[in-house]
Amino acid sequence: MLHPLFSTLIQRPDLVADHVAAYAALFQEEASAAGAEWLARAVAWVLVVLCGVVFLGLAGTALMLGVLHNQFHWVLVAVPGFALLLGIIAFFRARRPFRSERFPELKAQIDSDVQALRAAT
Repeated sequence: MLHPLFSTLIQRPDLVADHVAAYAALFQEEASAAGAEWLARAVAWVLVVLCGVVFLGLAGTALMLGVLHNQFHWVLVAVPGFALLLGIIAFFRARRPFRSERFPELKAQIDSDVQALRAAT
């Protein structure tokens, strides 16, 4: 006598193909959600680096202009400060923890199938 899994494979291969296709669709759906979250985090880190470089360039320029004219003006602080503020916001956005664990529905489906296979023996 064959295991129920093998008899199903032999008698109804279409069911197995549908099941594998459903697994692939579920994986694709959850991977796209995870990929979007990773992409947002990568963009935030790029923005942190870009804002840091812009801040350093503007701060150096403001320092040179302040020393050259021997006077202080609020714009010399505001312009590099804006780049620094954007960099800090992007830094905290990039450091936020991920919203959820990876592939929870796929893991639950695999656990459910394993339990069904164990019950079928």
